[in-house]
Amino acid sequence: MQKLEEIYKLLPTDVEKRLKTEVAFQDEQIQEIRLRALRPLFVKTNKKKYFLSDENGDWIITSRHIKEAVEKLGGYSLYAFEEELKQGYLTVLGGHRVGFCGRAVLEEGRVKTLRQVSSLNIRIAGEVKGCAEEWIPYLFENNRLCHTFIVSPPGCGKTTLLRDIIRCLSYGIGCKEGYNVGVVDERGELAAMKDGVPQMDIGPCTDVQENCPKGEGMLFLLRSMTPDVIAVDELGKEADFIGVEALLHAGVTLISTVHGSDMNGMLKN
Repeated sequence: MQKLEEIYKLLPTDVEKRLKTEVAFQDEQIQEIRLRALRPLFVKTNKKKYFLSDENGDWIITSRHIKEAVEKLGGYSLYAFEEELKQGYLTVLGGHRVGFCGRAVLEEGRVKTLRQVSSLNIRIAGEVKGCAEEWIPYLFENNRLCHTFIVSPPGCGKTTLLRDIIRCLSYGIGCKEGYNVGVVDERGELAAMKDGVPQMDIGPCTDVQENCPKGEGMLFLLRSMTPDVIAVDELGKEADFIGVEALLHAGVTLISTVHGSDMNGMLKN
């Protein structure tokens, strides 16, 4: 059965009870939970999408539900929560990611924070050990590990696949030897660090630089940990490629995910 204790702790009590007792979710893997003010509770699983209902019709999320969830996420201190609201998302224990929508408060033309949060999107982190093992041989050419991009639209499992590639390379699964892997975990989704300890299995030879912009994180790892491989999730910003250029000059292999529907779309980006 899927372990969602970290998520349940953050949900309004009646939403938690409803999800725990929903029969369909006993056999399906929940991937997303969306709370939208005055609209039905939405759940996406690995098999189907649901608008939950009861004998009275759709099960409507109220402003009270949104407020309670936001308070729990912020530890009942919105001041400590300002930076996450500014970014529009928060990564919680277990590597799960919560996105927010609401009324933006601007300062000098930039988003300072969010007020009146109206929507929450909880994306469940999926650790699927072994999902990358059959793909590892395709990452090599003439016994040399190649630079690799994992390209797909959102929600197709890029991060899950990348995490398991990291695990395989770190253990030496599917290759002749293990690699020292450096991970830039900007949003805490790959390793899900807690008090300096990864909550996900990313292998014994993996070093994690967390909560750091990807470009700076790659430079940090190059200087400090002499990695064979550097892995990053969702490469794309112009600033990221400062780190990529340094990595290429250092002879370190890059493995990254990239948003895109196909190769042409990725190359345009």
